[in-house]
Amino acid sequence: MSYTALYRKFRPDSFTDVKGQDHIVTTLKNQLKANRIGHAYLFTGTRGTGKTTIAKIFAKTVNCENPTENGPCGECRICKAIAAGASMNVIEIDAASNNGVDNIREIVEEVSYSPAEGKYKVYIIDEVHMLSIGAFNALLKTLEEPPAYVIFILATTEVHKLPITILSRCQRYDFKRITIDTIADRLKELTAAENVQVEERALKYIAKTADGSMRDALSLLDQCIAFHLGKELTYEKVLDVLGAVDTEVFSRLLRQVLKRDVMGCVKLLEEIVMQGRELTQFVTDFTWYLRNLMLVQASDNLEDVIDMSTDNLKRLKEEASAIEMEQIVRYIRIFSDLAGQIKYASQKRILVEIALIKLCKPEMETDNESMLDRIRSVEEKVEKGVTVVVQEGAGNFSGGAEPAKPKPVLDRAIPEDIKHVVANWAAIVGNAGNPTRIYLKSAKLSLGPEDSLLMVLPDGQASDHFLMHPENVESLEEMITEFIGKEVKVVVQAVKEEREFDENYVDITQLVGMEIVEEEFDEDEEDN
Repeated sequence: MSYTALYRKFRPDSFTDVKGQDHIVTTLKNQLKANRIGHAYLFTGTRGTGKTTIAKIFAKTVNCENPTENGPCGECRICKAIAAGASMNVIEIDAASNNGVDNIREIVEEVSYSPAEGKYKVYIIDEVHMLSIGAFNALLKTLEEPPAYVIFILATTEVHKLPITILSRCQRYDFKRITIDTIADRLKELTAAENVQVEERALKYIAKTADGSMRDALSLLDQCIAFHLGKELTYEKVLDVLGAVDTEVFSRLLRQVLKRDVMGCVKLLEEIVMQGRELTQFVTDFTWYLRNLMLVQASDNLEDVIDMSTDNLKRLKEEASAIEMEQIVRYIRIFSDLAGQIKYASQKRILVEIALIKLCKPEMETDNESMLDRIRSVEEKVEKGVTVVVQEGAGNFSGGAEPAKPKPVLDRAIPEDIKHVVANWAAIVGNAGNPTRIYLKSAKLSLGPEDSLLMVLPDGQASDHFLMHPENVESLEEMITEFIGKEVKVVVQAVKEEREFDENYVDITQLVGMEIVEEEFDEDEEDN
C-alpha cells in the first residue's frame, strides 16, 4: 500500500478536529443547528489554515443522513461516498486550471439538475481568484440566485483579486494564521499516534517555521521523520533537515556586530555556509531573532509571546540591555530588505555579507537611524580613548613640513552669558527635538564676534546644511533664550576637518565646567 502524507492522513473529518479556527467553526455549527444555511460562502486566508477542509466538512454535514453537533457522522452511505470522492453532490473545482468561461458555463448548466441523493449540491471552487473576468461574469447571476438545493463555497488566498460583485454575494469568513502553540500541540498528538519519538523543542521550531500554516507544519514534520526514520527527532536534527541555524549562533553573530567586527561576522557566516545551512532561512530566522530582541527590550513580561527556552531568554535579555532600540530597528530594516532580495538572488552569500557589513559600519548609510549609530560608534571610541591620526602627506616626512599653526589665545574674558550657555549645553541639547538634537551633538563651541556663541560643524554633512539655515539658527537662539532667560546670538560655521578646529578655534568647553551651575547675580551687577 502506498504511503499517505501526514497532512492527508490526518485531515480533520469533523469540526472538533479543526484547530485554530474556532470563530468560523462556531458560526457554521450554529447555522447548521438553526437551519440557516447560506447559498454562497467565501473562505479566505493564508495557505494551510483549513479553508478546503472546513468546506468539505460543511458539505458532508449538510448531506449527512445522521448529522451530529460536531459535523457528519462519517458512517452513513452519503458520508462514505463523499469521503471516497464518488458522490455527485460535492463537486470540487480547481479554478487555477479551470478558469475559463466554458468551465463556469458547465457549472451553470449542471446547477439546474437537483441532487440524485441527499439534500444539497455543494460546489467548492478553490483558488477562485484565478477565474477570468468572463468566468466571474458568467457566475454572477447563478451565485446570487441559485436553486434552493445549491451551495457555493469559494476559497482563495488572495481575496483582493475578487470583483466586488462577487464579494457582495457571499458570506465572508477570514481564516486566521494558526498560533505556534496550537500547531505544536497538534503535531504532538500526531507524532504520538504515529509512535514517533520527538523533542517538544523540535516541534516548537517546526511550528514556528510553518508560519501559521498547519499543512506546512505537517509537511515539514513528514520531511524530518523521513530523514531520520526510526530515530528520535531532536531539535538539532530538525535544524539539519531544514537547513536552519541554532539560536546560539544568532547570539554570537549579534555580539560580533555590536563589536563592529566585520571579519568576525564573515568568519561566522563561513561556518554557517560550510554546515550546509540555507541562507534564505538564516535571514528569516535572524530577523525573527532581532524581533524577539526588540520585544524583550520593549517589555519585561513577554515569556508567553517569545517562544524560546529559559536559558535563551535570559541570554536575550542580557543582549537587549547592551543595545539601543534604534539599532535593533535599523538591523531589522536591513535584514527585512535582504529577505525580499535573497529569495531569487544567484549570489546569496554576497548579499548577506553586504548586509552584515552595513550592520557593522553605519557610515555606509545616510538615514537618521544610521546617523545615531555613527554617533554611538564615535562615543564608544572616545570612551575607549581611541585617537585617529591624520597624515598630512608624503612631504611631511621629509623634514620640510610647515609647522602647525599655534592655537589662538582669547584676547578677552568669556562673557558670563556664554559661560552659562556652555555650562548648561548638555541640558539645552537634551531639550531639543530630533533631528536638531542629533546634529547639535557633533557641534564644537567657541567664542564668536561681538560676544556671540560660535558653533563649528563638520563641513558637507547633514548637520552643516541643517543648522546653517537661518530659520534653524533663529530657533536655536530662542531655545537658548528660553533656557537661560537672556538673549544670546549664535553664529554657525563649518570646517572640513576636525584638525582645523583645533588649529583655528579655542574650545571653550575646556575652559568652562560642563556641569549645570546655578549662579546668582544681584541687580546692581546685572545692570553693569
